Amino acid sequence: MFIGHFGVGFGAKAVVRKVSLGTLMLAAQFIDLLWPVLLLLGIEQVRIVPGATTVTPLLFEHYPVSHSLLAVLGWAFALGMVHLMLRHDRKAAIVLGLLVISHWLLDMIVHQPDLPLYPGSPEKLGLNLWSSLPATLAVEVPLFVAGVWLYVRTTTPVDKYGKWGLWSLVAFLSVIYLGNLFGPPPPSITAIAWAGQLQWLLVIWGYWLDRHRAVVASV
Repeated sequence: MFIGHFGVGFGAKAVVRKVSLGTLMLAAQFIDLLWPVLLLLGIEQVRIVPGATTVTPLLFEHYPVSHSLLAVLGWAFALGMVHLMLRHDRKAAIVLGLLVISHWLLDMIVHQPDLPLYPGSPEKLGLNLWSSLPATLAVEVPLFVAGVWLYVRTTTPVDKYGKWGLWSLVAFLSVIYLGNLFGPPPPSITAIAWAGQLQWLLVIWGYWLDRHRAVVASV
């Protein structure tokens, strides 16, 4: 899943209106921002196998630090506590933690049974929605659209950057998603890792965009 996670980040703005979109995106994508670093360090492993699933050619062989349920719960708690210490906003801290956990839950829907419960766990979960492209689109696209709709309903542009910056971001995410679905397999694991690092630019885009939009008085 890709744009579905960003959709959850967009939608969370309606719940914690004072939190920047960049922070919400960071939380919703946190474990996928961590994963490329661990790939580059050789701590976690993935293989490229064209045809492995209908949707993605990636086989996730070993990622207990970023994607085991126990580790994700730890990352969620850590991110929430950091926000609580910096902003003293308990509600926002809880929502950010839940966003981190939401990533694992959504991954469980689409992944093959490759998500461990804890590092070293013999039992792995995954409902394998990626075996069907129509089913994957039926879940992920509405999730993204609903999240963007909630964000648009909660905020209003204060200048042209706030208006066109939003729709440029939506279009950019959509193009990346289509490229992932219908483009050729990635050339190497290193390419996957560095492409994953570029997601930080999307987080920065979220921070920039939110500075050009204001929260509406009531929704």
